[in-house]
Amino acid sequence: MHRFVNGSILCGDGSLADALVVDDGRVVAIGPDAHDDRGRRLTEVDLGGGLLLPGFRDGHAHPLWGGIDLRRCPLDRCRSVNEIVTAVGAYAAARPELSWIQAGPYDPSVLPDGRADAAWLDAVVPDRPVKLSAADYHTAWVNSRALQLAGIDSDVADPPLGQIVRRADGSPSGMLVEWGAIELVDRLIPEPDADERAAGLDAAMQHFVRNGLVWAQDAAVSIDDARTYRAAAERDQLPVRINLAWRAEPDAWRTQLADYGVARRDLEADRSCEGRLTARTVKFFADGVIEQGTGFVLEPYEVEPHDCGLPNWKPDELAEAVASAASQGYQIHIHAIGDGGVRMALDAIEHAARVNGAFPERPVIAHTQLVDPADRQRFASLGVIANFEPLWARLDPVNRDLTIPRLGPRRASLQYPIATLARQGAPISFGSDWPVSSVSPLEGLSVAVTRQMPDGTPADGWLPDERVAIGAAVRAYTAGSAYQAFDDARGTIEVGQRADFCLAGSDITAIAGLEVAEVEVIGTWVDGVEVWRA
Repeated sequence: MHRFVNGSILCGDGSLADALVVDDGRVVAIGPDAHDDRGRRLTEVDLGGGLLLPGFRDGHAHPLWGGIDLRRCPLDRCRSVNEIVTAVGAYAAARPELSWIQAGPYDPSVLPDGRADAAWLDAVVPDRPVKLSAADYHTAWVNSRALQLAGIDSDVADPPLGQIVRRADGSPSGMLVEWGAIELVDRLIPEPDADERAAGLDAAMQHFVRNGLVWAQDAAVSIDDARTYRAAAERDQLPVRINLAWRAEPDAWRTQLADYGVARRDLEADRSCEGRLTARTVKFFADGVIEQGTGFVLEPYEVEPHDCGLPNWKPDELAEAVASAASQGYQIHIHAIGDGGVRMALDAIEHAARVNGAFPERPVIAHTQLVDPADRQRFASLGVIANFEPLWARLDPVNRDLTIPRLGPRRASLQYPIATLARQGAPISFGSDWPVSSVSPLEGLSVAVTRQMPDGTPADGWLPDERVAIGAAVRAYTAGSAYQAFDDARGTIEVGQRADFCLAGSDITAIAGLEVAEVEVIGTWVDGVEVWRA
């Protein structure tokens, strides 16, 4: 048995206790009962004056590919085009053995109107193909060599579900928007080998435990990705529990579901995956992203008066695919950014309930950025989990310079309705979409309660009615995401619950503001076993 002492413990009812006891991976005593030594052989765990919280759970992330990107050329700190180009040039010069230069993610708001030109990369890497991923991962910036190898020239039409951005003369500029266009280059890039995948996943897992995470939803995987996770489980190298969401695509979903079913059964039969790795979810992309004009909106964009974005599915096709996946016992997880994408996702879930005679189990709409007021109550009535990435709910450069001009003030004021959906009874979970944005739950919590930038702007928070109290925010990142994970024995600290903990350096419930982001995670436990300690 282990007794956790010398700190505060956030209990399931919101109260604080001074001690707890863990035995065989479960909480067996809290508070005064934890001080009773009779019949117990106890090893004490010193909390160092910190706050013991339920372990954080990320309801939407991309650990494998985020970890692979950690090992490439990072661009997230670059604050100008020149800084990006300089970093890429130095990285390429230091690695002459690489046939492709891959880097990212970069902040699209540092580019003029979110756009760049291949010529800027040609100046530092003229002889090898270059691909840079924007932070939204729905946009790529490539050099002329990459365009040439992909056969992308003035005569090539835009592919389905993608856009080749062009200069005034019709020549490709080097910007590729959405998967259909990005795939023209991606299919030429050598896949990372098993060793690179394993190293990337190991890096991601260490990144997660250092941020207090005990579970994550990998929100779009292939069968090859699943093999990497399974191999890690067999090596006992998954300190964080993972649920895999198989990516379903409009032109291939029937075949994919059959293949995923085989892979899922094999994974579930592997004893090494038990308690660490599941594959119960199917992921759909309803649309793109608003900052690039590909999020599907109900009314045209302000700056493109005849354009409502780029839905990835026809509504009836998405509805059929969702119903089919749900009938096969999969949880539904739909990326939906624009209000048109959100409505299409809700309609598909409602259709699945009508066709199958029962609501899909704990369906998720991820990101939930722009929700038309007419659709808000539908989350609660359909039992749809609204997954938010709270770090996005602020007036950052992407929102200010790219998103809001495209939406206009009325629609911009409807973004990220966290408090509204919670008041209406919708289940809420939090995530990061890492590596799109920081994986740190504490950074996300600081924005959820303030809706402010790190410098405290705006003074009252952006759309302050959508702020949530720190207790509710913590529950969304713990119990809310545990509910999404079908993990009802975890997510709170109570007697009988599994002992998944995160140790914060100070009591975040007592500060409840931007200072939350400055608090350090100093320990993480899964099933009562320490997986990281500062």
